[in-house]
Amino acid sequence: MIDSSIIEAENAARRADLAEDYDALGARLARRGIEIEALTARAVAFGVAVPSWGTGTGGTRFARFPGIGEPAGIFDKLDDCGVIHALTRATPRVSLHIPWDRADPALLREKAEEAGLGFDAMNSNSFQDQPGQARSYKFGSLSHTDAATRAQAVEHNLDCIEIGRAIGSRALTVWIGDGSNFPGQTSLSRQFDRYLDSMKAIYAGLPPDWRLFSEHKIYEPAFYSTVVQDWGTSLMTAQELGPKAQCLVDLGHHAPNVNIEMIVARLIRAGKLGGFHFNDSKYGDDDLDSGTIEPFRLFLVFNELVELEDSPGLDLAHMIDQSHNVTDPIESLIVSACEIQRAFVQASLVDRTALEAYRQSNDALMAAATLRAAFRTDVEPILQMARLRQGGAIDPVACFRASGWRATVAERRPKAAGGGGGIV
Repeated sequence: MIDSSIIEAENAARRADLAEDYDALGARLARRGIEIEALTARAVAFGVAVPSWGTGTGGTRFARFPGIGEPAGIFDKLDDCGVIHALTRATPRVSLHIPWDRADPALLREKAEEAGLGFDAMNSNSFQDQPGQARSYKFGSLSHTDAATRAQAVEHNLDCIEIGRAIGSRALTVWIGDGSNFPGQTSLSRQFDRYLDSMKAIYAGLPPDWRLFSEHKIYEPAFYSTVVQDWGTSLMTAQELGPKAQCLVDLGHHAPNVNIEMIVARLIRAGKLGGFHFNDSKYGDDDLDSGTIEPFRLFLVFNELVELEDSPGLDLAHMIDQSHNVTDPIESLIVSACEIQRAFVQASLVDRTALEAYRQSNDALMAAATLRAAFRTDVEPILQMARLRQGGAIDPVACFRASGWRATVAERRPKAAGGGGGIV
């Protein structure tokens, strides 16, 4: 882990400036009737889970270009996740992906405790064939025409639940790549029925305090049809399965220009919003760093979440899901966690009383201006103070670079190999 003395030294150089900036922002907010300490407390309480798979360099269908000091396995990944949390104090949990992260649960718990982490939702993988796997998922998994293949995929998900139980997780996220690439390749209705039957078998294996998240994605790897292609299909799935089934919204899994914040509001109303995979996108499922392309959209999503945060039974799993192809994954995850936290704090700034008055009087211009006023507020001093008070870094990226962590771990971690993609 990063030595706390490095964090302290880096903070010492920035502490005076932060105090001045924090007081100045506090005075400006006070003129708007907002107490800065209340916002700082909300920032401190906010957390988002880091994806274990996000700590390594990602890639495209063409190639992958690994960096130095990449994690060689789940225990290296947990070390890196611990560094992210130590610096940001905003990522207290890790989301694992099986079989990539399979290990002795006792050792996983021990390493996580050492890194100051807990575990969020488990993620299954029936979109890839694994070494020694009896049946291929080339033509589907939970919705495959072959009953034995479906049973194999169900058993894998049940295995993920057992691993999760042993390490303290309480949810399973199921995303499948099942679909078709040609019209007529599959029966669109019967394929969905097969998927539902498989999901019911997984649902039956949930412990009493667990939840099952259905994750949708409009396309890829299937390009003509996808079994769970949108939030409507995901909602149908959750409603048919039962009260422990909910929908997980990945911000990059929609058609371009879809109103994601409206989807969020609808799913909350239905009592079926379970959580998020945060990322950003320009064209499709780009898995870019959160808040780097459309920060206003991220803010609008959190505007709905804050407005509806007192909805009965709302208990959201906030998780990041990104691919870091040209940046240091730790740095990208640091930045992303901070941007997600920023959107939450900005949404907490919205003058709800004024906004509702403008809505009731049909003053569209001023209603929109009320949201923009919150979004345009620079809340960086609040985020910095929240980190400082918890022992994190005022400037986490600068602190990470000053620590020399990447070069240090590169000395003991084997060099990762690059790879080509599926393009020939």
